[in-house]
Amino acid sequence: MRPTGKQSPPALPVPPGGPCLLLLFCLRLGACCPQSCQCPEHAGAVAVHCSARGLQEIPGDIPANAVLLKLDANRIARVPNGAFQHLSQLRELDLSQNAIETMGPAAFSGLAGGLRLLDLSYNRIRRVPKDALGKLSAKIRLAHNPLHCECALQEALWELKLDPDSVHELACHTSEQEAYVGKPLLQALDAGVSFCSTHHKTTDVAMLVTMFGWFAMVVAYVVYYVRQNQEDARRHLEYLKSLPSTPVSREPLSPAP
Repeated sequence: MRPTGKQSPPALPVPPGGPCLLLLFCLRLGACCPQSCQCPEHAGAVAVHCSARGLQEIPGDIPANAVLLKLDANRIARVPNGAFQHLSQLRELDLSQNAIETMGPAAFSGLAGGLRLLDLSYNRIRRVPKDALGKLSAKIRLAHNPLHCECALQEALWELKLDPDSVHELACHTSEQEAYVGKPLLQALDAGVSFCSTHHKTTDVAMLVTMFGWFAMVVAYVVYYVRQNQEDARRHLEYLKSLPSTPVSREPLSPAP
């Protein structure tokens, strides 16, 4: 009987020791594919397709020779530190359409040199972690996230290489300046708006209030010190007045010779 389609490659043998040793075995060979994902290979490079698989976390058995990793349309809520540190050949990472809210400061360690595109659009990111993304040279997509427009976001965006095709879709979901809520972020920045000015003004006011408080304390202490000295001087004078007076003896003058 002739086969009706392309035969799948034989499964890797399970080494003695169970699934844990199998995972180590696969990672060393760079040949395993996460469960329910597809991993087509071409010229030694692997593309890992895990889109819409209901994943709640990033798989740990991604082939080390993967150049494309699609994890979009899942339910991933966080990116832990070192999640992709063994994927030095990765060129494109798609994490769009998830529920990502937090990313560890070392979430993308190991990808700084080779990654070309990082898609984080359509997530739940409110604050952009500069420590996690600042070292990447890849184009980054952050569109359609509930961004909170503040000084920290503005400073972080200065250091990122944003994807020019999607940068106009960045918008302020919330903002320290209410006038820009719902407005395109790029439009506000192009108009010369600085979210850091409000931050600096608030800091300056706090410093002035603190300095005024210290000054008021010093004045109060000086006034108290002067009044206390005056009171002590008054008491001392009253004490001296209360002392009995001693008569001064006068000797008769001797006649002149």
